[in-house]
Amino acid sequence: MHLDIPLILDLTGCFFFAVSGSLLAVRKGFDLVGSVLLGSLVGLGGGVVRDFILNAGPPAAFSNPIYLAAPLLAALMVYLVVGGVQRVSRLVLMFDAGGLALFCITGSLKALEAGMNAAAAILLGVATAVGGGILRDITADQVPSVFDPKTMYAIPALLGSALATGLWYLGWLNLVTGTVVAVVVFALRMLALHFHWHAPLAARSWARPRFRRG
Repeated sequence: MHLDIPLILDLTGCFFFAVSGSLLAVRKGFDLVGSVLLGSLVGLGGGVVRDFILNAGPPAAFSNPIYLAAPLLAALMVYLVVGGVQRVSRLVLMFDAGGLALFCITGSLKALEAGMNAAAAILLGVATAVGGGILRDITADQVPSVFDPKTMYAIPALLGSALATGLWYLGWLNLVTGTVVAVVVFALRMLALHFHWHAPLAARSWARPRFRRG
């Protein structure tokens, strides 16, 4: 039986991102419809951007109905399982990291299969991974994680895209190696959150010397 690896990773990533959107809807006090819409936005947004860039016809989210099941299932699961908002913030970050880890791989893989070069494939992998999160955070009226100076978001996606692209060129990218790359990206993102790792700021900060009055 042939496994469609890009589809498996894409749907799993879509579900993880959709859960993060529905959890954020809980934290923001949205209703169930808002949960479905926010989950759909983050779960499908990155893939839609990717497919438009690749000019591959109608985005997979609209041409394949199975993609719509992910945000619906995510919203239902959050509705039935999450009883309060005490630990929602942490869960949002965990599921977001899962979606990030998977989408950076599928974005690069689809770009490579479309004939794009390695550099373009890596960039598209990053764009796919962070695109949905940006739409989610802007809609929920908060600073997108990719622009938050207190966390490291795009770098794990860049690493995952580069690893996936390298494995593809070597002919070693499969479900097992793809899963390993996803675990590495997820672990790096969670470690960055735990230890407060972040990229250098856009400009070096200089502390003005303080002079004592004589």
